[in-house]
Amino acid sequence: MEDDLALYRPDAWFRAARGPRYEQLYRHLSAAIAAGELPPEAQLPPERELALIADVSRVTVRKAVSQLVEDGVLEQRRGAGTFVRPPKSKIEQSLSALLSFTDYMRQRGKTSSSRIMRRGLFLPSPDEMMALGLPPGERVARVDRLRFADDTPLALEWSSLPTDVLPDPEAVETSLYDVLRASGKAPTRAVQRITAVNLTAVDAKLLLLAEGAAVLRIDRTAYLPSGRPIEFTRGLYRSDIYDFIAELRLDAP
Repeated sequence: MEDDLALYRPDAWFRAARGPRYEQLYRHLSAAIAAGELPPEAQLPPERELALIADVSRVTVRKAVSQLVEDGVLEQRRGAGTFVRPPKSKIEQSLSALLSFTDYMRQRGKTSSSRIMRRGLFLPSPDEMMALGLPPGERVARVDRLRFADDTPLALEWSSLPTDVLPDPEAVETSLYDVLRASGKAPTRAVQRITAVNLTAVDAKLLLLAEGAAVLRIDRTAYLPSGRPIEFTRGLYRSDIYDFIAELRLDAP
């Protein structure tokens, strides 16, 4: 019992000058849930008891727990208490098929939607110039989106395209590839690089995760049948509910 309570004691989570106590407690509990220290169906101590153990006010506990409930990792059951919610079932996507986020969600019977963070025409970055083969001074079309499946935020995507391929970024609402198909400029091949990264505070808030949580970053360059690169997308995907699957075959000798 004492070992269980040690997770909530101040020396386990509080550090001076690291932000308000409720934010530190929130981040600590979120990390403990992600790491399995608080497994699914684990019950938190009652609010009053938790405040005593953590040496904080009940208001501090209430704010931290409320944020975790809003994030969907805790649930409060009337008359029973506060429990760690079972993890959401993961979405598996094959790396061998070139499908847009919207197309894949359609296949899975899920409703996809997007929140546009930014879109317009801009001077390209060095990464965009290299990936898309743009000459100096040419502008690039950008569409930055927070992607949802059934109202759950799954990914952040920053997409860049040559302006002759996407002259009007305002035309993109949910599916970029729907817009490209309508103009006959959808890619048929892509190269992807996958790495693991930790979320910044800004991106974590958008994805309803704790700051520093590990996610998958995918840089994708997509090509027309002619071999011309026409899309560079950098995406952050929630690794807690998103899996990428690759099928490997033994080449014939």
